[in-house]
Parts: sequence; structure tokens; C-alpha cells
Amino acid sequence: MKILFYDTKSYDRESFDHVLSQYSDIQIKYFDADLDPITAALASGYDAVCAFVSSDVGKKTIQVLHKAGVKLVLMRCAGFNNVDLNAAEEYNIKVLRVPGYSPEAVAEHAMALALGVNRRLHKAYVKVRENDFSLQGLMGVNFHGKTAGIVGTGRIGAAMAKICHGFGMKVIAYDVYENQELKSFVTYTSLNDLLKKSDLISLHCPLTDKTRHMINRSAIAKMKDGVILVNTSRGALVKTDELIEGIRARKFFGVGLDVYEEEATNVFEDRSNDILQHSTTARLLSFPNVMITSHQGFFTKEALTAIAKTTLDNARAFERGSESGNEVTA
Repeated sequence: MKILFYDTKSYDRESFDHVLSQYSDIQIKYFDADLDPITAALASGYDAVCAFVSSDVGKKTIQVLHKAGVKLVLMRCAGFNNVDLNAAEEYNIKVLRVPGYSPEAVAEHAMALALGVNRRLHKAYVKVRENDFSLQGLMGVNFHGKTAGIVGTGRIGAAMAKICHGFGMKVIAYDVYENQELKSFVTYTSLNDLLKKSDLISLHCPLTDKTRHMINRSAIAKMKDGVILVNTSRGALVKTDELIEGIRARKFFGVGLDVYEEEATNVFEDRSNDILQHSTTARLLSFPNVMITSHQGFFTKEALTAIAKTTLDNARAFERGSESGNEVTA
């Protein structure tokens, strides 16, 4: 089986090459550019393509892949909101993803953001680098005894709930499907109650039509003053302009974002010599109580290895006509 990998960095190649010896029936070609309607034509002669979170797997791309003879799209990530599943079904192209690689990796990063923005570690690091050892502007709050609100209690949300519980926090959660494994220490409640009662809110739900912009002006108004908000899930869960309104109104003690709406052109790229054209991102970066990281929640050795293995297992299952359990459909 021949697979063309799009948008690959050195760490992608290393992680897949590390496990490739276990898959002698699979050949991989790495490509630096991302997948879109133009680059999709390069997949001619390949059985499958492998895409990532910022890839454009819309209808036009699907059409080009179909013409190129591609039968399989492998997403080396959990999310698939950038894939036109209806078009894939129309052109008989299967879409397989990696639903769970290392939920602990993302959850640990979510807590790192929460702790970092709470104790102003980003500011403290810069101050000390400049030989400024004063404590002005660095005061935080104890997490112990506070209430953590987890929105979405799948694998990642469940891992975050356990971390918060370990910190001595009261944990409440909102999800359409309650996770029975968490019932001993998590209290499920409505989203409105979670917004009103939580000192820390961490988002761990998929992006759908119902969840898009779930954190908006109305939701922010319901939150406690001085709340900490963390998003390591999908940027569009938060309506950024209205988040900025809340930050300016001093609603938030801190905001930690590993994902944000305008990340598409920034994520995984070195833009240190560029002038950012989108003012929303620049405005977020200007606030002293906001920390932004570059979609790195998944970025651990263990997670990359799991992603590589699951992606290649998906490819092998497709080639053999068996079910991997990781297919996504419209």
C-alpha cells in the first residue's frame, strides 16, 4: 500500500519511520506542503493520503483525490471537522482517524496552561530573564478547594477531571453522555450551572454545529468573575471577539489557549519574521493574563508513537478489508 503524507515535519517522519519496520506492506512518501485542492493532484498513483488538523479536505480536495484514484484518507489526529464527509461518501473514499492516542498528553497540557496562566509563569519567566525579581503582577490563586468545570468527559476530559481531582478540586462536568467511570468524584450538571459555579473551565468537546461558539458573550456573562478558561480542544468552540470583550471587561483571571480560531495559518509554522495580518490573534497576544501555545497539547513522544501506530493500523485494516473501528462517516 502506498501512502502520501501531507504537511509533515521532522518529528512526523521520525515517529512514523520508528514504527514503519513493523508494517512491511506499507510504503510512505512524505510531503512538506499541506493537503488542498491543488496539492491533492500529487496523490496520483497512491492508494491513500494522510492529512492533519490544518489540511483542507473539503469537497474540491475530495474530488481531486477521487480523480487521482485515492480510496482512503487517513487523519493522523482525532478531529475531522476539516473533512467533507458527505463528499467522501459520495466519491466512495473512506476516512479513518486516530480517536485516542494519549489523552493524558492533552490533559496534562491543559493543566499546564491553567497553572501557567494562574501563577503568571509566562510573565515571571520574562521578568527574571531581565533581572527583575519583583512579584508585582504575579499573584495567583490556590486551585485546591476550588471548582473545576470540565466540558466534555471523553478520554481527554476524563483525564483532565482526574488531574483536577488530584489537585483537591471539586469537579463538575457537562456532557451529553455521562462517563460512568468518573461518577465517584465528578458531579454532572447542566452547562449553565457549570458556567456559573466553576473557578476553572476546561473545554474538551468536539467541534460540531451545536458546540461552535458555545463560549460566547452569553456564556461568558454567566461565568464567575475571575474565572480561568482553558481550551485545548478546537478553536471555534470559542467566539474570539466576544472572548476579547470578556478579557477587556476583566471577567477572566486568566485564559489559556492551545487552539484558537485563526490558528490555521500559524499552527506548526515558524512565523517569527512575519507581520501577523489578523488583528484578533495579535490582540490576544497583547493581554498579560492570556497564554497561547501552538496546538501542542498532543506533542509528546508517547502520543506521536501512538498516532503513528494507529494510523498505520488503520491503513492495514483498510487494505485487508477489515474494520478498524476508527472510520468516520457523515
